[in-house]
Amino acid sequence: MSYQILLFDLDDTLLDFGANEADSLKKLFQHHGYPFSDEIFRVYNSVNKQLWADYENGNIGLDDVLRSRFSKTMLQLGTVVDGIEWEKQYRELLGHGCQHVEGAFEVCQRLSASHRLFVITNGITQTQLKRLKQSGLSVFFEGVFDSQSIGFQKPAKEFFDYVSDHIEGFNSEEALIIGDSLSTDIKGGLLSGIDTCWVNRTSQKSPAEIQSTYTITNLEELYNICAL
Repeated sequence: MSYQILLFDLDDTLLDFGANEADSLKKLFQHHGYPFSDEIFRVYNSVNKQLWADYENGNIGLDDVLRSRFSKTMLQLGTVVDGIEWEKQYRELLGHGCQHVEGAFEVCQRLSASHRLFVITNGITQTQLKRLKQSGLSVFFEGVFDSQSIGFQKPAKEFFDYVSDHIEGFNSEEALIIGDSLSTDIKGGLLSGIDTCWVNRTSQKSPAEIQSTYTITNLEELYNICAL
């Protein structure tokens, strides 16, 4: 297949969100006088994952996730805090995190010389734009599509319909979605009829109902898929 348009997920596909998240959370909690511990991270991670799951299932709005995850976390730890203020501080810290996934810069640089590159992300608009710019990767992309701006998130077909409608000359047969998430990136491709490439660095097994067109363990393998 001759792919011309490459739709890259951002977090944990090109940028190391895990490293960024851990560093930002540590600084946030320490700023408020709480030594960041495994227990605090466990509680936060549990609360955060449940809120995002509720959002993805349409049970709550994005604002509900962002304004309550820290207040709910600290309430479980026995303290009442201003969740909105904590979120504001966290987003500021997160916006400075731009650690690359291994090979990301070189792959984007090389592919951009022969292909049209776009970012597709479920992240917050300003945070993702800031991180992409600071990472040095933004120069390789024609555009960025994020769920907050679009009003739908991956894997919703509406998200990908918006993307295809706003890329001049878009042809689904010449497009490839590249991402690390089966539930958002790969499922989104299946729902929208676009080929997918699953970045599976940890050798996970995929369920029978979510099969990617390609599976790779590192970004350099894209060269073969994109016929470079």
